Amino acid sequence: MPQTLPSAIADARAILGRLGVDPAALDGGTLTARSPVTGEILASLREHTADEAKAAIDAAHEAFLAWRKVPAPRRGELVRLLGEELRAAKADLAALVTIEAGKVTSEGLGEVQEMIDICDYAVGLSRQLFGLTLATERPSHRMMETWHPLGVVGVISAFNFPVAVWSWNAALAFVCGDSVVWKPSEKTPLVALATQALFERACAKFGPDAPAALSVLLIGGREVGETLVDHPKVPLVSATGSTAMGRQVGPKLAARFARALLELGGNNAAIVAPSADLDLTLRGVAFAAMGTAGQRCTTLRRLFVHDSVYDAFVGRLKAAYPSVPVGDPRTAGVLVGPLIDKPAYQAMQRALDAARAAGGKVIGGERADVAGHDAFYVAPALVEIDHQAEIVKHETFAPILYVMRYAELSEAIALQNDVAQGLSSSIFTLNVREAELFVSGEGSDCGIANVNIGPSGAEIGGAFGGEKETGGGREAGSDSWKAYMRRATNTVNYGTTLPLAQGVVFDV
Repeated sequence: MPQTLPSAIADARAILGRLGVDPAALDGGTLTARSPVTGEILASLREHTADEAKAAIDAAHEAFLAWRKVPAPRRGELVRLLGEELRAAKADLAALVTIEAGKVTSEGLGEVQEMIDICDYAVGLSRQLFGLTLATERPSHRMMETWHPLGVVGVISAFNFPVAVWSWNAALAFVCGDSVVWKPSEKTPLVALATQALFERACAKFGPDAPAALSVLLIGGREVGETLVDHPKVPLVSATGSTAMGRQVGPKLAARFARALLELGGNNAAIVAPSADLDLTLRGVAFAAMGTAGQRCTTLRRLFVHDSVYDAFVGRLKAAYPSVPVGDPRTAGVLVGPLIDKPAYQAMQRALDAARAAGGKVIGGERADVAGHDAFYVAPALVEIDHQAEIVKHETFAPILYVMRYAELSEAIALQNDVAQGLSSSIFTLNVREAELFVSGEGSDCGIANVNIGPSGAEIGGAFGGEKETGGGREAGSDSWKAYMRRATNTVNYGTTLPLAQGVVFDV
């Protein structure tokens, strides 16, 4: 008999009320918000029509025209206030992430902490939107570059990071002088409503310098997303999701010469070298492969283990897998919560069937007897396979780890790079030559290349991204702010003559 889990409905509604969401917005609509934890329907939200979405984008454009006039450090003050609202609401918002996305409590708290961290980062950035002074060949001239606000930034987010992705984009966009239009995943609309309510609280404290429609939330499905992608007043769309989604979004933006910031698939790999600290490696691999029930874009999905340590290490890994607690993510000690929905479970089972057909030996992967028919919990799966079959090259958004042997490091790096996705990667080694080769131009071709830490997780400050299949994009830290601005080169003549060409001076 399946476990009977406590209902999530009352808790979700109470949290939404405390965070400022109007209870009237939660009923009577066509978009069903469901908890993967219990399978319960939490709310039925009204969806925006395409015409409503267009009107909202037009309003966001008007907000941009006003917001760009506000000095950048003053814009940073709004983001500081948003960070304070997030700090005060951290426990509630994290609990709502757990209820609606199925993350264990520590991961929900970690996601909201990322929101707080990017706000802190952006506040400092608001005083550091630097351009360069450039050497010019013309006498009595000065040449420089300046950065200006870009416009409306469209954000399309996925269920697995239902609030952090918005914050990575929005915090930078706001200090850069842009407005934001957000279409969250249809699977996690409630946390988006809560986040928007917190932003509106920050705006109320900030005062009249924050125009109406500076941040707009669009609830709906594909039609609303297409409206956002197609609208001529949205010069940048940041989209997080599947590569299939990216293949549709990217060409549409390119057709109207808009910018695309795409964070898509991540069929991430790790290499276990002969010198690896196997205790550290075991912890790093297990968390990276099983955390968030394998539903991270940085989840570890492929593992290449050197012949000399394969039997010892994989034996320990196989013993660890059945011991990992799977269950209600609200319960202390549970490490693996549910898959987001039934299609995710079905995709996992199809992948495991394909792996068996390719000669793989599967451990785990069965459905766990938790919460009844409408919730989908699974035991994480470990697949030993002797080659990188096609199913191994295909990313399945579920806790499946494919394990393969290798003999030479060059072979392992080539296998790691031999997939279309290129988000994150790692090597476990105490050999400095192996580590340096891995992070060199001859090594990992991914946007993230780690040493002695798994591929999962990203830290605010280091730009996150590098999806090679689509050209990718970089969010959060480093110089990623430049994606949200436009650059101009300015030349100032402070002399009395006008040079036209080499050796020619026009003078009157």
